[in-house]
Amino acid sequence: MNELMFKNIDYQIVILTLIIFAIGLMFQYSVSYQKDVPVLHNSAFKQLVWVLIGFAIFAFILKIGYRRIISLSYYLYGIVVFLLMAVLVVGRERLGAQRWIQFGAFNLQPSEFTKLTLMLTLAYYLGRRKDRVLRVKSFLVPFFLTALPAIFILKQPDLGTALLLFPTLFAMLYIFGIEVKYIAGFLLAGVLSLPVLWNFLRTYQKQRLLVFINPNADPLGAGYTIIQSKIAVGSGCLFGKGWLSGTQNYLNFLPERHTDFIFSVVGEEWGFFGSAALLILYFLLIRRMLLILDTTENVYGRLLVTGVATMLFLQVIINIGMTVGLFPVVGITLPLISYGGSSLLTTFIGIALVLSVRQMQ
Repeated sequence: MNELMFKNIDYQIVILTLIIFAIGLMFQYSVSYQKDVPVLHNSAFKQLVWVLIGFAIFAFILKIGYRRIISLSYYLYGIVVFLLMAVLVVGRERLGAQRWIQFGAFNLQPSEFTKLTLMLTLAYYLGRRKDRVLRVKSFLVPFFLTALPAIFILKQPDLGTALLLFPTLFAMLYIFGIEVKYIAGFLLAGVLSLPVLWNFLRTYQKQRLLVFINPNADPLGAGYTIIQSKIAVGSGCLFGKGWLSGTQNYLNFLPERHTDFIFSVVGEEWGFFGSAALLILYFLLIRRMLLILDTTENVYGRLLVTGVATMLFLQVIINIGMTVGLFPVVGITLPLISYGGSSLLTTFIGIALVLSVRQMQ
């Protein structure tokens, strides 16, 4: 099994993943760079510790194979839903959000692991169906499996992650064989329900959506972060100010620059060409996953690769879009670049599952 693990591994995905992660380490060091701060307190060092855990899980998944993990998906789903309920009771609060459960020195964010667990569960449920005929059950059960954790995630509140679950569901339903017109009908129903959903949003979430339309409406409040982010990205021009030389970053004008707004630092220090290079790396990584999808015949594998590729694509597009003002600020991290142990582990596990699908073709 060990020989198979290394013989059939897709090294293009591994290399692209490591390059993007290395870039992430550079910018984590940049956002934490202060002469009087010990290295052990630098977010780049903390991220490096998390990646060591990620590599261990990575190797474990490649050794046992994705099919065994999918067979346990219902149990994993139950555990994650329990953790999502627990975080509302005993979770650690930060910046008005209650999303983390503390285990000793580690803070676990169950909503991050929900994305992967949901993919596994949907792949297992849909893969076991013998037919591809449209039935009410084809929609209702997957929709319920998606909506249940989404409700708990919204309560934290974490609007971005909750909304991210549904496009993943639709992408997997499409690969399963559901016609586009039925998926479009569900999307239309969601759009029509937006006026109702507006009433369930928190005050700060409504403000984020309003300043998306006009950031200058509250330049020192809800619109401050996006204004500073656009200044940072724009000031990078074509070639950037240089690594460790970003003024918006170093002078602490940009909040949350180590997590949600890390791309603003990339744009300021590396400029347009550096940012474009990072986007090309993401494109190559996702493209490679789609090639694996195209050559995979096993329905479980196809559904799983679809879920992971969709998750990565949406996170990249939404995160970069919100840093440059194209999307509202919804708290989506940039995969392999933003700081966060749960986010990093989720990405590594997803990539390991895709590699496992490739190995077992």
